[in-house]
Amino acid sequence: MRKHRVLDATSRALVRAFLASGALLILAAAASQVPAAAGTGPPAALLARANAAFSQRFTVEEMETAISYYEESLPLLPVQSQALVLDRLAQCYYELTTFSPGNTPEDKDMFEKGKAYGLRSLRLNPDFARLEEEDFTEAVGYVTDPAALLWTANNWGALFGYNPLQGMTDLGRVKAMYEQGIEVKEDYWGASFHNALGALLVTAPPFLGGDPEEGRRHLKRAIELAPGYLENHVVYAQYWGFTYDLFGKINGIRDQELIARELDFVLDAPIGNWPFWNREAKVEAEALLQLLKRYTDGG
Repeated sequence: MRKHRVLDATSRALVRAFLASGALLILAAAASQVPAAAGTGPPAALLARANAAFSQRFTVEEMETAISYYEESLPLLPVQSQALVLDRLAQCYYELTTFSPGNTPEDKDMFEKGKAYGLRSLRLNPDFARLEEEDFTEAVGYVTDPAALLWTANNWGALFGYNPLQGMTDLGRVKAMYEQGIEVKEDYWGASFHNALGALLVTAPPFLGGDPEEGRRHLKRAIELAPGYLENHVVYAQYWGFTYDLFGKINGIRDQELIARELDFVLDAPIGNWPFWNREAKVEAEALLQLLKRYTDGG
């Protein structure tokens, strides 16, 4: 969900739209047009440039530079060496949408590209590739690459907000990837598998496997495993503190005190070891506090 962070595409879009009225960051270029990197070079040099930009991806320009160099290097690598680059591309396209006010056609294109790169990474596993069409959940059970699981699921889940009916069909696949990620490496990327699965279970209707209490346990487990990953606190506040309608949109408040406590913690916390996502968490915390104020003020 955007964190993403799944299935926060719908509700995160609401938060971003709310922030957009206050002039949040806007993509500085046509988002789907990632410029080609200047020049060419051997894969090692291209990857070095990509990794340098990735470590400084706090602006649209650096994020696009990382994507460009990763994409340029990809066809130069042997297939068996492509997993890291495919995973990074899935991640970067997902993260690129954080510079947008949200819920735009360009965002949808980014999530589609991220999902496609993630699936390419998953298909490097021959058992997944063999079983994907026959039994997706069984196929996922053979995957041991946590990055491929997380960023594929995040991009795929984010697309649910653009086509809720298709999302109902695909929800089980996204859920399976998060569950497998927990089995493989539950603390990966700040325990993001737990916060994403928790958000999914809290907001999904029961007939699609939703279970709010189980979801809350995952949200709390994420904080237990990685309290310094501030997105965990934002996701807990967002998905347990607010209530949601059948289509995953915020429609009220469940626990005002929890929202304020978790988001105040985020705003007071240092950036720490997660410079990109902790900065994003602080932006989201501000937005959610404004949303909380709108509800409590009766607006």
